[in-house]
Amino acid sequence: MIAAAMLASATAQSAGGGASVAAANAGGALGLYDAQAFALDVKGKGAAPASRQAAWYFRDETIAVPHAGLPLAGFESGVHAFDDVAHWAAARRAGTPIDYPPLVWVAAPQVVRKARLDSDGRHLLTADGALALRYVEKIKLNRSYADASSSAFFAPHDLTLRGTLTPQGFVARSIWPQDFSLGPDAAPARAMAAGDAAQAMRGLMREMPRGGAQSPYAASTIWRRAGSSAAWAGKPVLGLMVNGAQGDDDEAHGGHFAIVTGRVQADGAIGDWLVNNFYSLDVESEKGIIAAPVPLDNYLADLNAGQAWYRPTAMLVAVLDDERAAVLAQSALNRVYQQFYRHQLVYYHPNQNCASISVDTLRALGWNVPARGPSSRILAWLGFPFVAIKDRSIGKAKLAFDYLRTDQTRLLPAAALEEAYASLLALVTGARQPEGDLASMLAIDVSALAFLRFPQFPSSRAWGDAPAVTVWEYRTLVPNDPALMQIVPVPPRPFPDALRDPDLLPPRWTPADWATLAWALVTVVGLPLLLWRWWRRRAARAPNALDLGTGKS
Repeated sequence: MIAAAMLASATAQSAGGGASVAAANAGGALGLYDAQAFALDVKGKGAAPASRQAAWYFRDETIAVPHAGLPLAGFESGVHAFDDVAHWAAARRAGTPIDYPPLVWVAAPQVVRKARLDSDGRHLLTADGALALRYVEKIKLNRSYADASSSAFFAPHDLTLRGTLTPQGFVARSIWPQDFSLGPDAAPARAMAAGDAAQAMRGLMREMPRGGAQSPYAASTIWRRAGSSAAWAGKPVLGLMVNGAQGDDDEAHGGHFAIVTGRVQADGAIGDWLVNNFYSLDVESEKGIIAAPVPLDNYLADLNAGQAWYRPTAMLVAVLDDERAAVLAQSALNRVYQQFYRHQLVYYHPNQNCASISVDTLRALGWNVPARGPSSRILAWLGFPFVAIKDRSIGKAKLAFDYLRTDQTRLLPAAALEEAYASLLALVTGARQPEGDLASMLAIDVSALAFLRFPQFPSSRAWGDAPAVTVWEYRTLVPNDPALMQIVPVPPRPFPDALRDPDLLPPRWTPADWATLAWALVTVVGLPLLLWRWWRRRAARAPNALDLGTGKS
């Protein structure tokens, strides 16, 4: 009866009205947006996204779709994704309102706030009474799940849960500790190591064992502008998030990267910030992940897809006096999603991955995050034929070449965060002059920099660690024997031809494509030519056959 009454209450109250259970779009925020500017689409029933490609990907999910009439992010036809962003940014006028994304993946239709677990972890204790609790079903490919250790971890915290309210109780999709927050009181100042800023950021990510996987949540101020306000409530933020290495997946030691936007709530809450997650659309994730803007609490705490169930997380947060930099970044990322869903931008692990897509967007907007350079150009070229022959695969040789040839800030999330922090610190302190619009905004508008460390949630999964910072470090974490590698095979998700727009350009050639052409020319033309020249020189040095029988001494 309690659950039925609460279900009716949540449905009737469009703004939440103080009830413990509310609709996912009933009041509050979704990043920089008012949540009430969105309508819910629950498994294809409700407001449909304007993008037919996005609607196809999220046909079985719960999403929030902007109301008609709001400025929806568009895209330019017949150009590559980051050319689109650069053209749009150059033409955009100062003060232009924020563009809306094609959708926000809220994952569940209801939200429970300020709840506690009871002693057995089977009920939620809310202001409206006790509510039976069960977890959403585990995805079959997922190797682990919440267990008794998870309940013990969440028990001391006030919780926000996303899920579905039923007459039988609440089916939780995500569980989020509300005291994971940010504010001057929650973020005491700490002295940063003198010297190289990139190395200082690496020290922050690695100062705790296992990258902070088993350490408590922590937030600290690592820089603050002299004379800036200590009151952060309502201030916009632009964050850079790096999830660490997984403990049971040898394809995930490099971690994951995302750009975050939102505002600091009055109580320091950060769960409604928007995380812009890019992930391959062409495979069915073992965690159920689909690339999209996602509320931070769900991005980290979704029982299947949440990154905090797999590894520790670090986030650099720029607290802003003006929202313009965050608005510019979020609006641009919304355009990137439009190109991503329609497959003008295709995920490719070496150089169109979560880090490269994010860094390329920032660079297109005028924040030239410094490049760190490739891991090794020489080894890439010399290793190409070796890998091709050893593995009998041109595809694997191309993949290895692109990994070694890609700028490390576009390949490795930790390297991207280190260089971004060093660049941002130089901008705000005046040590470096801004060279573009976004950098100019940040140089003026950043009032403080904070560092947040999120632990891994205990479960049946192995503990993760800090992310690898170089290709060579990554290599040391992978077993030498391929048979010992832990990899979760995932099925493909082919993009339907009917959803391909006619203006799509073919992908640009990667460095490996040029290497393949070069080595092909060497093999097909160069080697025969060398052999022919060798034979001609040998023939020229040999005695004349007619002279052999003359008897001359």
